Amino acid sequence: MEKNHLVKLSQWDAMMVEGLRAYGWSNEELLRRVRERDLPEDHSIYEFEYEELAAFAEAEPGTFESAVKDGYSIKYNTLGGLRSWIAVAYGLEPEINREPGQESVTAKLTEAQKKRLESVLSLGWAVQDVVGEPGVYRVVPLQR
Repeated sequence: MEKNHLVKLSQWDAMMVEGLRAYGWSNEELLRRVRERDLPEDHSIYEFEYEELAAFAEAEPGTFESAVKDGYSIKYNTLGGLRSWIAVAYGLEPEINREPGQESVTAKLTEAQKKRLESVLSLGWAVQDVVGEPGVYRVVPLQR
């Protein structure tokens, strides 16, 4: 599905979806568990309250189902949110640079991970190759 046709999720909702995906459930299992509120307790540093995701899914069932089955893009990304999304979605610990003018999040990714990251990014962000480091990518804000 093309990026502009993907439903949009908040950065936090997207991270909660990825937190549930980490359990290895199929899309159908994930949707069923959220619908039935058969959700785990999160003991990660994020302390996700999956009940919030269940409430969102109940309020916007079409949006939630499409996000799980077809993918999503994030409404608005922040540096810290991108670092956290990569950590939750891929189990990696990316490097974050908050130096003014050099803001970025850097991680070693597979080609499939890179493509998926590109598809979820909100407007205003781009993924760039790190020269001389194959498989290492930097997510940067586009210059305004």
